[in-house]
Amino acid sequence: MSTILIIGAGGVGSVVTHKCAQVEKVFSRIVLASRTKSKCDAIAEDVRQRWGRPVETFSVDADNVNETIKLIKNVGPDLVLNVALPYQDLPIMDACLATGVDYLDTANYEPIDEAKFEYKWQWAYQDRFKEKNIMALLGSGFDPGVTNVFCAWAQKHHFDEIHQLDIIDCNAGDHGQAFATNFNPEINIREITQRGRYWERGEWVETDPLSWSMTYDFPEGIGSKKCYLMYHEELESLVLNLKGIKRARFWMTFSDQYLTHLKVLENVGMTRIDPVEYQGQKIVPLQFLKAVLPEPSSLGPLTKGRTCIGCLMKGIKDGREKTLYVFNICSHEDAFNEVGSQAISYTTGVPAMIGAKMMLEGKWHEKGVWNMEQFDPDPFMDDLNQFGLPWKAVEL
Repeated sequence: MSTILIIGAGGVGSVVTHKCAQVEKVFSRIVLASRTKSKCDAIAEDVRQRWGRPVETFSVDADNVNETIKLIKNVGPDLVLNVALPYQDLPIMDACLATGVDYLDTANYEPIDEAKFEYKWQWAYQDRFKEKNIMALLGSGFDPGVTNVFCAWAQKHHFDEIHQLDIIDCNAGDHGQAFATNFNPEINIREITQRGRYWERGEWVETDPLSWSMTYDFPEGIGSKKCYLMYHEELESLVLNLKGIKRARFWMTFSDQYLTHLKVLENVGMTRIDPVEYQGQKIVPLQFLKAVLPEPSSLGPLTKGRTCIGCLMKGIKDGREKTLYVFNICSHEDAFNEVGSQAISYTTGVPAMIGAKMMLEGKWHEKGVWNMEQFDPDPFMDDLNQFGLPWKAVEL
């Protein structure tokens, strides 16, 4: 019987709230807060209609530490689940430190003025969280999140050493729009336009953005898709925690139409994150672009098809080489029918709920700041099957 405070009322925040409502024995009281209270109210009403559960709603500016502290003291949660913007991770962690409350997020901190994904800022909280006897669980989404747990599970049950890791993220869905992003456009485009980076024999190797590609044949009828090498934050922790790792890479699929639009927007300066002056005001082009693109939550009823996200691992077991592919396939239509969101939000929101459940049940709970692969993967893997993200493991 616990109180959870969810901060963030976007697509992922909506899914998290719905999924928490399905597990009343763990999440007995649900509180949802965002800068725009009307968004929280709309989610709360949908949850009430679908699941018969009340959700309390508040307005909060998550950039303002004192305001978040005040909200936490008012609500008295057992855990703060952060699905706001990555820029807000540190202010929310500061508020949790001040109030002595556990913390969970789905994406690592990113400075607002630089597209740079690193855990160093959050790992630096390790001693302070230990001294406060509280826990922070970082990256409890799908990638990062489930992909970390897939690796930990494979390391526990299938490998003595994992030498090569390729995380491959495929969205084979179609929303019919000329150009739209499946989650926050600002975060999505910042992520895609940064330089690629992968781990090779003890060092990081950088590539030009989206300059490396491969074709991968995805299972269960999804078929062959072109994938592009990117940097993703789970690589940073996995190369520290996987025994024997020699190479680790992350790949994501994009359609030719999406990449063409993105290149045009880059060429005319619309993906810039530095302010420019317009009619006497300072505006950030990417933030303006976000305002005119389709709201990701509006894509739910439009999106058809499936996602496939998994980990392809090669290594050694009992002196023999072994290749294992662990993956999940998620239907956009099924996700929308269940919680009113497309699969991109669903595949992030479900693991956020499960991570919070692991912490509140005491299955995953240690003082300090932790990444997903540092805990026993088995109960999390069991809950993925139970709560909507069934997985398969295939030896190749």
